Amino acid sequence: MRDDVGEWASKRAPELVARAEAEAVEELKRALLEAAAGKRRPEPARTAPPAPEPAVAQPPAAEPEGEGLWAYCVARAGDPLPEKLNGVHDGAALERIEDGDLTVLVSRVPLAEFAEEPLRRNLNDFDWLERVARRHEAVLEGALQGATIVPLRLCTIYADEQGAARMLDEERSALLTALEALAGREEWGVKLLVDRDALESAARARSTEAAALEEEMDARTGGGAYMLKRRLDRHLREVADSLADELADDVHARLQDWASDAVLNRPQNRDLSRHEGEMLLNAAYLVETAKVERLHELVAELETRHGELGARLELTGPWPPYNFVPGSGRALA
Repeated sequence: MRDDVGEWASKRAPELVARAEAEAVEELKRALLEAAAGKRRPEPARTAPPAPEPAVAQPPAAEPEGEGLWAYCVARAGDPLPEKLNGVHDGAALERIEDGDLTVLVSRVPLAEFAEEPLRRNLNDFDWLERVARRHEAVLEGALQGATIVPLRLCTIYADEQGAARMLDEERSALLTALEALAGREEWGVKLLVDRDALESAARARSTEAAALEEEMDARTGGGAYMLKRRLDRHLREVADSLADELADDVHARLQDWASDAVLNRPQNRDLSRHEGEMLLNAAYLVETAKVERLHELVAELETRHGELGARLELTGPWPPYNFVPGSGRALA
């Protein structure tokens, strides 16, 4: 078991944490629990400030009581979904809530940890966020093994079964469209990374202007040589940047032609994803399941073709298809 955990951590944890960080920030902006439960706080009336009163020590606020429902994904009613996995909270069993032809997979979470204010605190706890992201992802991976799913973002929480069923009813058309579009397809991630030194070496080798500047530098001394050196460095950076753009465009174009759909994402935070080199491309591709083997071959071919530029391609997946829920720039809820 320890070896399995180590292998998972080396391959999946860095990307999960990077995704989880972005999702957590997004969800905080959307007023976590109010948005999930469809509730908003009323705007306070604007009145003149009251006269100051003597400060009185206030007792600490009581921790919220009761439970909420953490939601993972939506599938068609009757599709096999994991039952033996635990949810994001210790020991919480997975449950299905159905409404007509749709079902949402949920588990119970204590509001003392997952209500709005505790959740705000916990989302600033890196270890808590990593643990929750890992458990959420494990449930989605289990669901993907037997069903087409529409994944729900981290921190999608409903107050009760009625709230979750109401979401299925209100979003039925969009959810059915998404399930149809995703059936028989998988999301795969591709990152293109380069070694900057190798890229600039290739730029030097391909530029006749660089060769001319170096020859002129050899004939100069002092300040003249220094200015030419600065000009050469600037030129090499520009050529290297141009090569990088061409490289990213070529890789993306080849993979996009092969895939059913593609999404370009921002390069990941180096500290979170722990990647080495400069990330030129961070993309997701929706690929027919029957074409996945060929996708692996194509990625290997592209890496070989661009090896002299220090290119390295990382293919990961299959991932829950967050990037390809039709009609939305993000997963529902």
